[in-house]
Amino acid sequence: MVNITPIQFQAHDSGPSVSALLQMPDDPIGMATLSHGAGAGITHPNMENISAALARHNLATLRYQFPFMERGGGREKPAVSISTVRQACATANQLAPNLPIIAGGHSYGGRMTSMAAAEQAIPNICGLFFCSYPLHPAKKPSRQRALHLPSIDVPMLFLSGTRDRMMTYDLLEPTLHKLGSLAEFEWLETGDHSYATLKRIRDPKDDIFDQMARLITQWFLRIQ
Repeated sequence: MVNITPIQFQAHDSGPSVSALLQMPDDPIGMATLSHGAGAGITHPNMENISAALARHNLATLRYQFPFMERGGGREKPAVSISTVRQACATANQLAPNLPIIAGGHSYGGRMTSMAAAEQAIPNICGLFFCSYPLHPAKKPSRQRALHLPSIDVPMLFLSGTRDRMMTYDLLEPTLHKLGSLAEFEWLETGDHSYATLKRIRDPKDDIFDQMARLITQWFLRIQ
């Protein structure tokens, strides 16, 4: 059985509270904070599917809103999102003080998580995972969004679909090489940036969210 509990926490010192959903399996081995992308919040099916798949592998999740999604307005300055990442991780530690915690997110949320960790180590976080890391805008290849990654000193896992137009592996590979054993990269076969797959090629029994959860769990167990 998995329990889902709505909670709220303050996104930054002088800011508003934001919504989050704590998804807790009966016997969790750890917890993952999970931030959303730029276009959809914590109730989007992809966020629900990632959380449900992780729960099947006994990883709890705290999926949370950024303030811009909470208010339904335009995206905020990165500093606000970075503060929200840090507050979400602190909240996860308060909710589950005896569980090891990893932090990550989908697309924009993963990038903000990486920027938070590069700016200053996030307390009590043992690793970072990035689902569909947006290395560059579609059709505009660039390394710019990878420049801060070498400042991170905890293990990282990148999960990207083979059809993701916002990930050019050849551009990320030099950074991965520099990071050495701290970074791992896994392809999600036929997936695009939003996890749609080619059913004529990919076995329909091989659910992409189960694949993600399996890879995250295996990596999580390795970094303990």
